[in-house]
Amino acid sequence: MTRPIRTVALAAVIAALFAAPAFAAAPFAKTQGQGFFRTMIGDIEVTAVSDGTVDLPVDTLLQDKKANTDATLAKSFLKSPLETSDNTYLINTGSKLVLVDTGAGVLFGPTLGKMLANLKASGYTPEQVDEIYITHMHPDHVGGLMTSGQRTFPNAVVRAARMESDYWLSESNMSKADASKKGMFQGAMASLNPYVQAGKYKAFEGDIELVPGVTAHADKGHTPGHTTYFVESGKQKLQLVGDLIHVAAVQMDNPTITISFDNDSRAAYASRKKQFDAAAKGGYLIAGAHLPFPGMGHLQVQGKGYRWIPVNYTRMP
Repeated sequence: MTRPIRTVALAAVIAALFAAPAFAAAPFAKTQGQGFFRTMIGDIEVTAVSDGTVDLPVDTLLQDKKANTDATLAKSFLKSPLETSDNTYLINTGSKLVLVDTGAGVLFGPTLGKMLANLKASGYTPEQVDEIYITHMHPDHVGGLMTSGQRTFPNAVVRAARMESDYWLSESNMSKADASKKGMFQGAMASLNPYVQAGKYKAFEGDIELVPGVTAHADKGHTPGHTTYFVESGKQKLQLVGDLIHVAAVQMDNPTITISFDNDSRAAYASRKKQFDAAAKGGYLIAGAHLPFPGMGHLQVQGKGYRWIPVNYTRMP
């Protein structure tokens, strides 16, 4: 009798399980975590802050004489249009809070314009930012300066190379520009002029230390006054390279490939080669506005190009 009783009991348990009400399937979340990544350069805190991503038709934008862009992307399991990061960087020196570039703001649609929310998520407010350093005045780097017609960073002084602002904030230059480029002038003026009018814009010239630990370096080519910024503390060093590179999967292997956004493609390549060779030799970090978020890593010379080694994810103490 024992065996039949056990069999019946087991059958009853199984039946009860199948009779239990089913829970609804969990919905897809369809969101990423907040877009910031923090690291230390000596005693200086650097936070990569994402403005989001944008799909770029890099197969037509890259100036690849051999037209191998699609095949090269495929080697990295990528394709065009390529989802491309737009990164900004927040530097806390301990005495100054400096933001390098501001993202696109609302200028490029719903997939960008995330910088402000991610800045707040990282633990800072726009009111705390003391200075903003601009690598160049293309709209995807200065659009975040304004929000709903107001200065996003009410207490910040904006700084950029004089050659850059003299070019992009000139009505004369805009009137002479091709119709396809007039929007870039208009975007720069809309973003920068409110700071100029408020006495919150201060241009600089040449290679100069702007605050202790942060130095501007002229790397022209992408735009007339394109600037990179070095962050140095102790024995550590980081170079914020702006738009010296756009598509790592293609241009790391062949740095001679330029992009149609470059004002002077020959000078843009020369700046990239010079700075990337120095970073590889020096073993210090670089961070790029359009390298996959957080856009930080090391370079090693590999053949005629470079091997890109992204930063390892690290906890903060």
